[in-house]
Amino acid sequence: MLLPRVQTLGLLSLASLTRAATVTYNFDVTWVWAAPDGFGRPVIGINNQWPCPTIEANVGDTIVVNVNNKLGNQTTGMHWHGINQISTEDMDGPAGVAQCPVPPGSSIQYQFVADSAGTYWYHSHNLGQYPDGLRGPLIIHDPNDPNKGKYDEEVVITVSDWYHEQSLDLARDMLVPTNTHFQPPIPSNILVNDGRGAYIAVEQGKKYRVRLINMSALAGLIIHFQGQSMNVIMNDASAINQISANQLKAAAAQRYDFIIEATSSDTNIPFLIALDTNRDIHNPSLDPLEWPLNYTGYLVVDSSKPTDAEDIVYFFNPDDDSKWTSADGTAPITNTAGGYDKLVELDFNFCLDENGYPRACFNNITYIDQQVPTLYTAATTGTDNTNPIVYGQVNPHILGENDIVQIVVNNFDDAAHPFHLHGHQFQVLERGLSQAGVWPGDSAAYSSAPPRRDTVVVNGGSFAVLRFKATNPGVWLFHCHIEWHVEMGLTATLIEAPNKLRGMSFPSDHIAACEAGGTPYSGNAAGNTVNFTDTSGYATVPPTEYNGCMYVAPEATAR
Repeated sequence: MLLPRVQTLGLLSLASLTRAATVTYNFDVTWVWAAPDGFGRPVIGINNQWPCPTIEANVGDTIVVNVNNKLGNQTTGMHWHGINQISTEDMDGPAGVAQCPVPPGSSIQYQFVADSAGTYWYHSHNLGQYPDGLRGPLIIHDPNDPNKGKYDEEVVITVSDWYHEQSLDLARDMLVPTNTHFQPPIPSNILVNDGRGAYIAVEQGKKYRVRLINMSALAGLIIHFQGQSMNVIMNDASAINQISANQLKAAAAQRYDFIIEATSSDTNIPFLIALDTNRDIHNPSLDPLEWPLNYTGYLVVDSSKPTDAEDIVYFFNPDDDSKWTSADGTAPITNTAGGYDKLVELDFNFCLDENGYPRACFNNITYIDQQVPTLYTAATTGTDNTNPIVYGQVNPHILGENDIVQIVVNNFDDAAHPFHLHGHQFQVLERGLSQAGVWPGDSAAYSSAPPRRDTVVVNGGSFAVLRFKATNPGVWLFHCHIEWHVEMGLTATLIEAPNKLRGMSFPSDHIAACEAGGTPYSGNAAGNTVNFTDTSGYATVPPTEYNGCMYVAPEATAR
């Protein structure tokens, strides 16, 4: 069944079912003409409509999404952002990683369990495609919500930057040798719930659970309600000890659940959403007050009264989410020796490839798509799947089963960047202040109950320390969630418990999509099924022409 999409800032009904069910959606991925800010352009929608629908389920339900690619000229694929995909690692969705790109005319079924309640979203994870519109909310309700009784109704607010040009053209203009400052495309506008007109009808005295999702390709946001505090209960679908915040900052891909109360009885209450276009508000040299994309919405108590007041914020000082604490009080995860088993230290900086094109690197390595999806290589290379060589230049890191894994990101750029991990929520053990320099080493000052999330902002010229336990075998990406930086190569690959991946089988429709697109699906990175450590045929230099999701039929391609 297809549940209705909230077109503006509508209210979601609270889920009432208590038994696990199967919730099925049929998605035809199609081109749609839309003008969400008054400027018309082609966008990618679902079932000939845009905005894309909201997916809703209860915790414990099985979600089934049948995706049929009707774009005609592009491949596609879908990622379910924040869903851990426990035992369904082949349903995670990034093309070239967990599956082959789905060519036009082909269909693929995703099936996974809604294992944890919270606010998520889905989006294409296929070569710069989601800024063209292929994204939507994914809400998992908890019939036994511990916050039940603290609010009366729910509201979803999605925010994104928006471009008047299509992603392919934007990425091509970015990936040129003359872009010596590594400048990403700058947004044309801001969208709220993929449109304009942010009016939330409220009743005086009622409390509302707001599910805030940043679906941007680049920009972080700050949200502030005039005269209202936000009582935050979750970040990235992980419960925290409730805190009261005056301002919240959500980077691209981050989500917050908070409760607000309509206290006014006679005036409509403005709220401000401002996009930061990838600035670091803690670094004065980057002019944090120059935020060109601002939007005012309203809590509408009385629709007969004006909505012309502005919510003016003179200084941005959002609450520091790295200092929050998890609601369950879980201490930092450690091994029996009180530490960690595997350190993945990633130094991020911009770089140039062999042809002088601007790229982004972890440890001086830029991610390059290979011929065989990485999960398929892990499944088909036998005991060699513990050897990073078989995966090619996807920045692979091998994790042992049940390892305590510590990821350290050292950000050598002056701007803040959001980093997302697939397949896990990690503990945020430490985040350095802006310009704090590289990670100094282990600290004894970790929180006794660090917050968990799947996307963390690493401040400019600083570092972050993250930790999780490797209990979810699969191939999981760790990448900047600024989509343009993904296209520049700012991605690492975690090969988790490869011994559990050997010989795994894949659904027949997933294999059929590979065959229809002419994509090899076994062997090492180059499709060698005889000598897995033979690196001939590997992609080692990024192509000089960026083609994104453009589709060329296999029979028209010299192979």
